[in-house]
Amino acid sequence: MGRPSPGRVVAVLGPTNTGKTHFAVERMLAHRSGMIGFPLRLLAREIYDRIKALRGSAAVALVTGEERIGSPTAPYIVATVEAMPIERAVEFLAVDEIQLCADLERGHVFTDRLLHARGLYETMFLGAETIRPILKRLVPEAEIVTRPRFSLLVHDGHRKLNRLPRRSAIVAFSAAEVYAIAELVRRQKGGAAVVMGALSPRTRNAQVALYQSGEVDHLVATDAIGMGLNMDLAHVAFARLSKFDGRQVRRLEVQEIAQIAGRAGRHMANGTFGTTDGAEPFDERTVEAIESHSFPPLKAIRWRSSDLDFSSLDALLASLDAPPPAECLVPVKDALDHRSLALLARRPEIRARADRPERVRLLWQVCQIPDFRKTLNEAHLHLLATVFEHLSGPRGRLPADWFAAMVSRLERTDGDIDTLIQRLAHVRTLTYLSFRADWLDEAAHFQERTRALEDRLSDALHERLTQRFIDRRTTQILRSMRERGELVASVDEDGAVLVDGEPIGRIEGLRFAPERGGDEPARRLLVAAARRAAGVELGRRVSALERASDSEFDFDAEDRICWRGAAVARLEPGPDPLRPKITPLVGEEAGALAARAARRLTGWFESWRGRRLGALLALRSAAESAALGGAARAILWRLLEGFGSAPRGEVEELIAALACEDRAALARLGVRFGCFWLYLPQLLRAGAIEARSRLLRLSRAPGLLTPPPGATVLRGKHRPTRPDIAAALGFAPLPGVALRQDLLERLAAALRARARTSKAFALPVELAASAGLTRAELEACLPALGFVPAPRAGEESLWMRARTKRRAGKDPAPRTTRPPADSPFAALAGLEVRW
Repeated sequence: MGRPSPGRVVAVLGPTNTGKTHFAVERMLAHRSGMIGFPLRLLAREIYDRIKALRGSAAVALVTGEERIGSPTAPYIVATVEAMPIERAVEFLAVDEIQLCADLERGHVFTDRLLHARGLYETMFLGAETIRPILKRLVPEAEIVTRPRFSLLVHDGHRKLNRLPRRSAIVAFSAAEVYAIAELVRRQKGGAAVVMGALSPRTRNAQVALYQSGEVDHLVATDAIGMGLNMDLAHVAFARLSKFDGRQVRRLEVQEIAQIAGRAGRHMANGTFGTTDGAEPFDERTVEAIESHSFPPLKAIRWRSSDLDFSSLDALLASLDAPPPAECLVPVKDALDHRSLALLARRPEIRARADRPERVRLLWQVCQIPDFRKTLNEAHLHLLATVFEHLSGPRGRLPADWFAAMVSRLERTDGDIDTLIQRLAHVRTLTYLSFRADWLDEAAHFQERTRALEDRLSDALHERLTQRFIDRRTTQILRSMRERGELVASVDEDGAVLVDGEPIGRIEGLRFAPERGGDEPARRLLVAAARRAAGVELGRRVSALERASDSEFDFDAEDRICWRGAAVARLEPGPDPLRPKITPLVGEEAGALAARAARRLTGWFESWRGRRLGALLALRSAAESAALGGAARAILWRLLEGFGSAPRGEVEELIAALACEDRAALARLGVRFGCFWLYLPQLLRAGAIEARSRLLRLSRAPGLLTPPPGATVLRGKHRPTRPDIAAALGFAPLPGVALRQDLLERLAAALRARARTSKAFALPVELAASAGLTRAELEACLPALGFVPAPRAGEESLWMRARTKRRAGKDPAPRTTRPPADSPFAALAGLEVRW
C-alpha cells in the first residue's frame, strides 16, 4: 500500500474523557515540530487557541478547508483531517477520532491518513476501542495504549424536559429539532445556548461562553458536541435516537450514542446520560454497553485510492473506482468530490477543456471545493464549472471583479437564523477559494475581506440565537437566586407588591392580583416571589379582619362583602335562600387563612341578616316548632317561601282554619292579615328590602335591581317582571307598577270607606299622592282592587264597587306561580284542611 517507514507509531484508544487529546498535544509540543488533525473545524480552532496561549501565535498555524491562520512556517500545525498538509515533514503527527475511518461520507480521508500520514519520529492515532482489530491488521507495527475514562458515566433514565438538571445538554439531529427544543427550554427554564456544526467558530465560541459563564444552564446541540468539544456538562439528554446520515434516516449506533453521552462528566467529575421528551428510554443492553464502554469492533472501514491517474478524465474516474487492497477496506464511490467530477465529466464543454493531464489535475482540485451547504445541487456544480472555466482560460486565474461581486452579494447581516447560516456557508466556500493564492489575484485582500464578513455574520447569528433562545431577564433572576437565595420581595402600604424593586402586582382585599404579563419564566419566578411576600401580608390582614367590628363590613353593588374598600368574599347559593355560602375571595397564597376569613365573614353576615331579616328568621323557628297548629305552620311556610309575603287568596282556607291562639301567635310574630296580602311590616323597611333583593338575586332572580331606599312604588326597570319576585320584595304587582303591600292595604281601605258613604264616588286628589301614584296609575289599578267606573254623571269620573261579589283578596292579587316542588309549603298546599 506504499506506506512510509516512520518512527514510532502509537494508537491511544479509549472512551471519551480519557485525556487522549490533551496527551497528544503534550506529545506534539515535546517535539520541535508537529501536526495534528481533528474531525471538526470547531475542535481544531479550540486546540489552536490553546496552543497559541501556551507557545505564542508564531509557534502555531491553523489550517482548515476555509481558513489559514498563522505563519506557513510555524512549527506546529492544527488542522482539520481533510486539510492536513501531509506533504510537509514534521517530527510528530497525530489524527484524532480515527474510528471515523468507518464514516460513510468522510471515512476514506481518515483511512488515507491512517495508511499514509506519518511523523518523522512519532505518529499517534487517537480514537475508540472499536477500531483496534482493523488498526492491528493495517498498521501491525502500532503500539496500542488503552486509557480508562477518568470518571464514571451513569445512566439516569428518562426525564421530562422541564425536569432536566442544571448543566445539561439536549441533543437532537436537525436544525429544526434544535430550534424547537431551544424554544421550549426558553419558555420553561429561561433559555439555552445552541451549538451546531453549521455555526462558525466565532458563533460557536460565543454560544458556549454563554453556557460556560453560567448565564444559561442548558445547551441544545447536534452531535457536533460528540467530537471532543469540552464543556462543563453534567448530563446529556437525547431528544432523538435517529438521524439522517445523508442518505437515509437511521437509528443511532450504540457507539455513536456513547460518543455523545461521553461529553457528560469532565475529568474526575462523574456524568450522567439519558433520554428526554421525543425519545424512547434506552434498553438495558444499550445502557450496559455505554456504561461499560463495550462495543462491537468495526468490521470494515472506508477507502479510496490515493494513487490517481491524471492522464485523462476517464483514467482519473477509473482510478477513483480502483478496488481496495484488503477485505476490510470498503470502496467509496459517492464522495462529494467524486460525484462532482462524474457529473461535470458528462458536460461536453468540461471534457473539451480537460484535454491534458495538468487540466485533469486542475479539474480534480476544483471538484474538491467543499459544499458547506451539504447539498450537491446545480448551484454548486455551476460554481465548480465556472471556476474551472476561469482557471483553464487564457489567464488561468479567477477574475477579481467576479470574485468581489460574489462577496458583495453576501455582505448583509439581515435575515433570520437560517438565512444567516446559509449566508455563512456561502462565505466559507469563498473563504476556501481566497486561500488558493495560485488561483486568485489579491488573495490576501480577499482573505481579510471574507474573514471580516464571516465575523460580522457570526456576530449577527449569535445575536439572533441569543434573542430567540435566551430570556436574559430570566437568566439574570436565576443567577441572582443561586447567589443570594430567594428574591427580595416587599409590600407597600397601598398594597403594591415589589420584587427587587419591580412592581409585580397588588394585594386587593385578601388576594394577590398579579399585573398582566406574559408566561415567560422570568415572569413566573417574579410572581412566585411576590406570592410568598403576599402570603405574609395576607396573614396580617386576616388577623386584622378577625378583630374588625361589624361596622367595617358592607356589601358592594355586586353583592360581594367588602372590607376596607375592597371585596373580600362573595355569596354563593347555600342550603336554602336565607342561608347562602360565604366564599372568601382569596388566592392560592392564602392557604389556611381562607378558613379563618370565612368564619369571621360568616359571623358578620349572620349578624347583618339578623338585623334586617330577624322577623323572617323568627318565622322559620316558629314553623319548625310544634307549638303551633298545622294551619298556622302552613301559613308560616308560605310566608317563608315568599320571603315574608303571601297573597291572601292562596291561604284563605288556612286563615279560616286558624285557632284563636294561633292567630294571636302569628300576630305576635308580626304577621299582618290584609285584605289582599299577608306580610310583615318589619320586612318592608329599606334595610329589609335591600336584604331580600340580595338574597333573591342569588337564589331566584339574577340581575334583579335593588329598589331605591324608601321606595313605595316600583316603575320601569325597577319593577320586577315576575309577580312572585315583586311579592317577595314586599310589593304588590299591579298594572304598570308594583305598590308596597302595606300601602296597597291602606289604599284599599280608603276606597272601601268611600264606597260605604256613597255608591258612586269621585277619587280624592290626595288619595293617589298618599300612595305615591299618579292619578292615571291609580285609575289603572282600581279594577284590580275591585272598583269599576260608575255610569257617567256629567263630566266628572265616578267609581263604584264592582257588582260581582268576590271573596276578599281574590281580585287585586292574582295567584302567583305555585311554590317550587321542594318547598315545605308545596307539600302543605296540597292538603285539604278540614276542621
